[in-house]
Amino acid sequence: MAADALFQPFAFKGLNLKNRIVMAPMTRSFSPGGVPTEEVAQYYKRRAAAEVGLIVSEGTGVNRPASLNDPNVPRFHGDKELAGWKRVIEAVHEAHGAMAPQLWHVGAVKTRDPEWTPPGPYDSPSGLSRPGKQFGEAMTDAEVADAISAFAEAAKAAKDLGFEAVELHGAHGYLIDQFFWEGTNVREDAYGSKELPGRARFAADILRAVRKAVGPDYPVIIRISQWKQQDYEVKLAHDPKAMEAWLGALVDAGADILHCSQRRFWEPEFEGSDLNFAGWAKKLTGVPTITVGSVGLSGEFIASWGGEQSQPASLDELLRRLERGDFDLVGVGRALLQDPEWALKVKEGRTGELMSYDRAALATLS
Repeated sequence: MAADALFQPFAFKGLNLKNRIVMAPMTRSFSPGGVPTEEVAQYYKRRAAAEVGLIVSEGTGVNRPASLNDPNVPRFHGDKELAGWKRVIEAVHEAHGAMAPQLWHVGAVKTRDPEWTPPGPYDSPSGLSRPGKQFGEAMTDAEVADAISAFAEAAKAAKDLGFEAVELHGAHGYLIDQFFWEGTNVREDAYGSKELPGRARFAADILRAVRKAVGPDYPVIIRISQWKQQDYEVKLAHDPKAMEAWLGALVDAGADILHCSQRRFWEPEFEGSDLNFAGWAKKLTGVPTITVGSVGLSGEFIASWGGEQSQPASLDELLRRLERGDFDLVGVGRALLQDPEWALKVKEGRTGELMSYDRAALATLS
């Protein structure tokens, strides 16, 4: 199939994109001490210059002591750090691109570098890294409030620096998602509940604080997932009714776009329909959605961590669903990490030049 549907403009609120391709957030540990470098700026600029419609940055830490589990992942607070991000967005704009930083707090997740310890206690809803696994202590009311403020302050900084939108990382078993998950949120206060919409209050309060900080017309995206890094088979919502209650609470609180992460975009979310996660999210809430998960490659990303190589794959099924209106935007991860010109090659029909993904690409900022 011709890839024309991928290269149609998209406009929503203040977000005006030249096409439907979103560079998915991918952790890159190339910011010493949390400060993004000129090499980081050029890494993003190369993608912006080669037809990526919207770049979502790697996860960036908000202003809590243990928001990150790696000292070389960038932060989105502090004078040096924000000066680095100012150069990043300037570089992307030089290439006529658009970008949103992804604001991140890892929560109760162990550090990636065994020689490094975060400069403060770990945050989590109940002191659990997974069901039954103690990891630190539950956040106090004051710590919850401070974390909410930290996300809002970072979002305001993103707007002030000139980013076109902001994304909150609410997926994959990190802090916001730990509040969603009944296995890691056993609180008995206002941020805990037997019901999923009640456990969504932390995310909803962040969204409300972010919305207040950036105003009504600034696009706010939240990335969500059913699966967790702690358990790939977990589902927060087992049926459309539960999903509508969960996602409706986020949209009511200020989410404009839902970034729906699944391991393989083509897999149906519920029996009886071929709609994927993003398809159901759009149907149930009416807001724009981003689909993501092994787009353009034969193998899924978790297997790639173990060294499995992925080959270029057909986009026909993706395009069929996009043209049908299941979702609005398409997140592309490893294909764009491997090759900054992936989107340009797809646009120009240069499919023979598309590259296989090799885990070695993680060691570079190509």
